[in-house]
Amino acid sequence: MNIINEMSLNFPSKSCNEAFARSVVSAFIMNLDPTINELSDIKTAVSEAVTNCIVHGYRRSSGMIYIKGKITDDNRVIIRIRDRGCGIADVSKAMEPLFTTAPEEERAGLGFAVMQSFCDKVKVKSAIDKGTTVTLEKRISKDEK
Repeated sequence: MNIINEMSLNFPSKSCNEAFARSVVSAFIMNLDPTINELSDIKTAVSEAVTNCIVHGYRRSSGMIYIKGKITDDNRVIIRIRDRGCGIADVSKAMEPLFTTAPEEERAGLGFAVMQSFCDKVKVKSAIDKGTTVTLEKRISKDEK
């Protein structure tokens, strides 16, 4: 696997930047000529990961969100979304459908389940008071076009 393109993006953890992040990642992968469904899948997964940073990572504070993207020569898109927020005490519990740390905000607890349903791989690393990194991976298939 060789990396044929990379990008890096940093922005404040404001809800208005969720659409910005989704748009930048979309533009980044357009040269792979994804299907509408593939593009939508990646945009949705990125939206969920960024929203998790804003709502859960930084809670009622603010900080920066960091996104790094890579495209490989085998048409894989790898997007890493990171915050330096509060971290997740139990990642496997947090990844269970319907689990949420923000029930008062009427969160459904489906963010990780959505990411997993739209990506080939989802990896989550977290440390208390250091933040969380979510890595999304999806192969864009040229055969479906």
